[in-house]
Amino acid sequence: MVILQMEATDRSDAAAQLAQRMHEQGRIRDLETFLKQVNAREHQMATGLPGGIGMPHARSEEVMQTSIAVGITRYGHSIDFGASDGPATVILLIATPAGAFSEHLEVLATIARSLFRPAFRDSLRRANDAEVISELINSSLVFFDH
Repeated sequence: MVILQMEATDRSDAAAQLAQRMHEQGRIRDLETFLKQVNAREHQMATGLPGGIGMPHARSEEVMQTSIAVGITRYGHSIDFGASDGPATVILLIATPAGAFSEHLEVLATIARSLFRPAFRDSLRRANDAEVISELINSSLVFFDH
């Protein structure tokens, strides 16, 4: 669930594009309800991380299984996710089932640790292949015990 060359008008549009991929893969039941929850979460606190990362996320009864969709913005495009150092060029939408509170926190923490490493962020940006990006994300979760 990767979008290369993403062009989004704002953070809501970026989340909607990524959530649509999840919905198409059967990971989300009701897309509209899930997006309302993601946007409500965004209004609580910005989800931008240092280094050009946007990490919108939500726990929802609409999520069938924990999922991550990734968007890499088209060259010259970026999306404001409220990070102190500027807009994002890598967006990761994280969706977890409503009852999976500890799993949600574990996934967020594990991904965030990887994203704080400049080499990992650069690898995501340089990858021109959705499979490579998926492998990078999956490898960062390898030590996470589902």
